[in-house]
Amino acid sequence: MTRTGPIAPQAPHGPAEIAARVTWIGALDPDLRSFDIILKTANGTTYNSYLVRGSDGVAVIDTVKQEFTGAFLARLEQVARYDEITTLVLNHLEPDHTGAVPEFLARAPHVEICVSPRGVQVLRALLKDRFDDYKVRVVRTGDTVSLGDRTLRFLTTPYVHWPDTQCTYLEEQNLLFTCDLLGCHYCDGRLFNDAVGDFRFSFEYYFDHIMRPFKRYVGEALDLIEPLEIDMIAPGHGPVLRAHPRDYITHYRRLITKRLASETGDQKTLLVFYVSAYGATAQMAGAIYEGAAESDDVRVSLFDIEGGDVTPFIDLIEEADGLVFGTPTINGDAVRVVWDMLSSLVDIETKGKLGAAFGSYGWTGEAVAMVEARMQGLKMRVPEQGLRIKMHPTPAELEDCRDFGRRLAAHLAGRPMEREIDLSALLGS
Repeated sequence: MTRTGPIAPQAPHGPAEIAARVTWIGALDPDLRSFDIILKTANGTTYNSYLVRGSDGVAVIDTVKQEFTGAFLARLEQVARYDEITTLVLNHLEPDHTGAVPEFLARAPHVEICVSPRGVQVLRALLKDRFDDYKVRVVRTGDTVSLGDRTLRFLTTPYVHWPDTQCTYLEEQNLLFTCDLLGCHYCDGRLFNDAVGDFRFSFEYYFDHIMRPFKRYVGEALDLIEPLEIDMIAPGHGPVLRAHPRDYITHYRRLITKRLASETGDQKTLLVFYVSAYGATAQMAGAIYEGAAESDDVRVSLFDIEGGDVTPFIDLIEEADGLVFGTPTINGDAVRVVWDMLSSLVDIETKGKLGAAFGSYGWTGEAVAMVEARMQGLKMRVPEQGLRIKMHPTPAELEDCRDFGRRLAAHLAGRPMEREIDLSALLGS
């Protein structure tokens, strides 16, 4: 049986004016339930495209996913002729925003295409051997396009969430086109945030899965946006934010701000996670914790994650400076919950965080090196070789664990400890 999805509430059959001479000409996709494989979309999504009419020209801001090209062009044709369109602004060149570009350009080959410096290479890949047939302009922060009595000003905002992303500001109407920034996957044909259903969950869910790994870059984008006078925000997905748009910017600032900063001050934070089959890895974890906790410069926390639910720890991990994972080797591998936690880290920025691994083993002990490799793949720095102990640790080996913790704390504090190297151990004699 073919599933028939819901109709977007009060879905517009044509274009919709969102401000004076600014028209939504996008597409509605209420049946979508999974976006880019990783995101669930309980309410579908919208592919928002906008048309801005000036006294001396017309600009189109972004397009739509390829499957919706027909609906997009039909809406566009109701409000503009192709020969009066002077500018195509592509704030972001992911396929859900540029799917209709080839067909649009076939009908309006004369337009000037405005993209960010990093957007050129993606546009070239999209247009392939037709790239040189079109007029392409690279725009940076502060550059403008005049439509006569309307002016578009560009803000280069890379990595929110692709290298090519930018925002476009309609100066005369204090209207900001943000593409993925400040958007969400939520389909409601009533279009405006004060008219649609409750989309708060979708807004934060989208942030968590799209913007969260790029918090630093989101902050830099907000630095450019916050000084602007803003009466409306028109994103690439989800509702147009016409009611209290500044509140959404403030909320984004809150979402990227470290919550523990006021408590920890200049202290670094180190989290020690472990799973233990017979208590040996737990003993190691406790000793590593004790050693690291000797440092006044480092705040250390210890967590047994045998329960398997890693979600509650993601906020802690995101703000932490260092992560240590302890796992026994079972069937030649690390235990499942450790892999689950490491997999969850793709939703946050881990580059530059300190990482380390430890664990007990009975036969081969591969788990520690496997965890280290995964941390290095996440671009964490792993300054200490992982610590492995066969079976249960002796008192001397537990002291080695404390030293391991002390060295990790010293690395975090920026004062790495010198180590005495046993050459005979290295030579295997």
